[in-house]
Amino acid sequence: MRFRPLRPESSPTATLVAAPADPPARMRAIVVDAPGDAAVLRIGEVAVPSPVLSEVLVRVVAAGVNRIDVRTRAGDGLSPALGGYPTTLGFDFSGVVVKAPYASHPFPPGTEVFGMAAFPRTPGSYAEYVVAPSLSLARKPAALSHVEAAGVPLAALTAWGLVVETALAHEGQRILIHAGSGGVGHFAVQFAAYFGAHVTATASARNAEWLRELGAAVVIDHAEHRFEEVSAPVDVVIDLVGNGDTDTGTRSLAVLRPGGLLIEAPTSGWPGLAEDAAAAGVRATGYAVIPDGGTLATIARLLDSGSVQVYIDRVYDLREAAAAHAEIEAGHARGKIVLQVSGD
Repeated sequence: MRFRPLRPESSPTATLVAAPADPPARMRAIVVDAPGDAAVLRIGEVAVPSPVLSEVLVRVVAAGVNRIDVRTRAGDGLSPALGGYPTTLGFDFSGVVVKAPYASHPFPPGTEVFGMAAFPRTPGSYAEYVVAPSLSLARKPAALSHVEAAGVPLAALTAWGLVVETALAHEGQRILIHAGSGGVGHFAVQFAAYFGAHVTATASARNAEWLRELGAAVVIDHAEHRFEEVSAPVDVVIDLVGNGDTDTGTRSLAVLRPGGLLIEAPTSGWPGLAEDAAAAGVRATGYAVIPDGGTLATIARLLDSGSVQVYIDRVYDLREAAAAHAEIEAGHARGKIVLQVSGD
């Protein structure tokens, strides 16, 4: 894929549906009473949150499920930042604005939006209603259903931050992306290719042809090859696996050209990362997602134009959240897993 300038005037307009009714006092939500395995996720009834200041109240149609949700549920991830239990997980959502801060707000009631909740500062999106900061929202892409849109925000914003803002993807650059078929990975492959980079991705053999369709020039089967033995030198490595049992991060230092950049996400690397990178003659950094609605609006235009696609592997009903988490923990999901929360 080649870079094509975006013209805002060519982007489809998001739908403004009929003004929704006032929300009820209570709602269905997935509740976690204590950290544990997927079985701790239960359907319950909780109070509908109240927006304050610049927050918007959204009726959730669908909610995306991310690996950080799974880690937090298990007592890792963002669990230290939780104010306590019970809690409701979830960042991603797509739905319809119910309450806005003022009459001429950019997202008035009835606007179809997608974005990220401020979890864990506020309750998450595995619920019928969610509050979200105005600056973390964008109008839902007109070409996408709510289920498709719910799979976008955290993964696509993370990928954009990695590829566009940190790696500075450009024509002729060589980028290696680990776990290219995952939620973040499949967006990262597309963004890097869109901006002209030569993309190599690691993935399973079953995802190789699909990743080539998304823009990867080379796909390395991680089950058959050690990537450092077959990859040509690259300018940037985006490591979405981490430096766990496979030492993917450490091994990635060997495939970077002198002065190249290793980006570790979703963790910030390992103890001694900076020293190891300096010894190898390369640079290294971690990365954390920035829930910026302006960037999300740019991504929405790419989705509406067909330049970028979101792949939804499976949709679960809200009450099946435990099965959705188990699916992610199994490690075989392609693209995104989404919860259907309410009717479209």
